[in-house]
Amino acid sequence: MYELRVITYFSAAHQLREFKGPCEDLHGHNYRVEVCVTSDILDKAGIAIDFGKLKNRLAQITDRLDHKFLNDLEPFTHQNPSSENIARYVADELTQLLEDPAIRVRSVTIWESEHSCATYYPS
Repeated sequence: MYELRVITYFSAAHQLREFKGPCEDLHGHNYRVEVCVTSDILDKAGIAIDFGKLKNRLAQITDRLDHKFLNDLEPFTHQNPSSENIARYVADELTQLLEDPAIRVRSVTIWESEHSCATYYPS
């Protein structure tokens, strides 16, 4: 199996509902997004997926989040925009954007600081 990883960033604000702590207040992060995809096969050029294509698909998602108040965006109007839920959102959206069924999203990690992250592994 081949594993490819790309990293991008976006900045956004959010509030965690029912958190009972300082993160209930409006605050923001400079998020780091790490995406890992896998494939069992390579094309004729020896590539699973072009990094540029993968980055482009990921940018289609992060551009929707960048410089936004996440609580105002679906699905975060009904669920907390926690790092865990953002990771699942990115994984689900990326799965929809990848045209090649041989390319699977293995994990998405959302870093909300240099020392704190959450990773989602789609089933």
